[in-house]
Amino acid sequence: MSGVRRLGARWRRRRPLRTRLALAASAAVALVAVGVCAAAFFVIRYELLHQLDLSLTQSATRVVQENRGEGPQIIAGECRFLSAPACAQVVPADPAADPEAAYLLPVSAPVREVAAGTRAPYFSNVTRFGQPLRMLTTPFGDGRALQVALRADPVEKGVRQAAVLLAAVGGAGVLLAGLLGYAVSRTGLAPVARLTSTAERIAATRDPRHRIELPPGPPGRQDEVTRLAASFNTMLGELEQSVSAQRRLVADASHELRTPLTALRTNAELLARADRLTPAQRERASGALGRQIREVTGLVNDLIELARDEEPLPLVEEVRIAELAEHTVAMARTHWPRLRFELEVGPGAAEAVRPGVPARLARLLTNLLDNAAKFSPPDAPVEVALTAYGDGSGDGLELTVRDHGPGIAAEDLPYVFDRFYRAEAARALPGSGLGLAMARQIARAHGAELTASAAPGGGALFTVVFGGEGP
Repeated sequence: MSGVRRLGARWRRRRPLRTRLALAASAAVALVAVGVCAAAFFVIRYELLHQLDLSLTQSATRVVQENRGEGPQIIAGECRFLSAPACAQVVPADPAADPEAAYLLPVSAPVREVAAGTRAPYFSNVTRFGQPLRMLTTPFGDGRALQVALRADPVEKGVRQAAVLLAAVGGAGVLLAGLLGYAVSRTGLAPVARLTSTAERIAATRDPRHRIELPPGPPGRQDEVTRLAASFNTMLGELEQSVSAQRRLVADASHELRTPLTALRTNAELLARADRLTPAQRERASGALGRQIREVTGLVNDLIELARDEEPLPLVEEVRIAELAEHTVAMARTHWPRLRFELEVGPGAAEAVRPGVPARLARLLTNLLDNAAKFSPPDAPVEVALTAYGDGSGDGLELTVRDHGPGIAAEDLPYVFDRFYRAEAARALPGSGLGLAMARQIARAHGAELTASAAPGGGALFTVVFGGEGP
């Protein structure tokens, strides 16, 4: 038995889903069709026999009423030819009281019992004169039994005709079930077939721009397979964006690394011929090489940080944002001694905490402060404000960083958080164009949202709105 089950499971695995679905649907409909035809056959057979039994009962009643005073005899019809409506005979309980003429219908012990009143009336099937008969044996009174017989061949013929007709209908139903099962499987699995074809095409071409065609209709009334195809299209869209972003990142990184690597090679080759250089030239080349190494190292570290899409959960802890901001602003004052950094902590914000990785949140604020310091004039401060709404523990914690520099042009606003994007005014300034992209990634990883806008009165305004969930 287990071997049969294994063979069945192997057969199902080797057959396509469409074939299995078609067979299952066809088998279900075929079973219903065969069951209905079988039930109809038994109902028709029962009704035909029931009608014959009713006719026998009516004939017996009529014979009893017409011949109650007669003795044992053949009462009606030329039974040998069954030309009468019914062939009837009366049989006494005592065989000694039988008439001299032979009985035309079979007389058995149960017939004598019915005559004696010890057995209930019954129907039986007999064959006489080469014809099938349906016979009723019922009490006649005065210790006698009445046997009434009718030809059963019309009923049997009707039953055979019904069987042939219902068999034909059942066969047609099975064939129709097969066709319907194939049509249902083909129609129902069409989106799955398109999904499979698209997936195979993407695997072959490695091009995620392909999409599955969806049937027309409102989104709220789509079936499960159509919703699956729509979800697959959404996944392909996300994959396409991810691949495009990866390609842009590689292209931008290679472009940004080309210049410092070229300078590194030039200075390294120059230092390789140090015997031909003066001490001042060697010192300048060595200093330039060190700066370029630090620049490339910082760029590679930033790329590694951007490649990581989530925060390390074991390092997550409850961070007091006000203390973090104070520490980061103090570090910025050390790095940018010629600028003023002003920090304002609003009511309730000093006690506000958020789950996060302290080093990553510090990196977020440091990047915003460094960006503001690049564009701020020496006589204008960089303003940092932390504001809490409500009791400071809900979703209303906001951190802003504002500078008083030239601000962000309207055409640059949509791209300031893109990797390696540098506005026209910032291309002469140091940096790789990754700081703001990294800041937004850190913010989103901590359940916050970082936005940029033009500050009232000039300058740029960056706003971080912290959510309540954290990483």
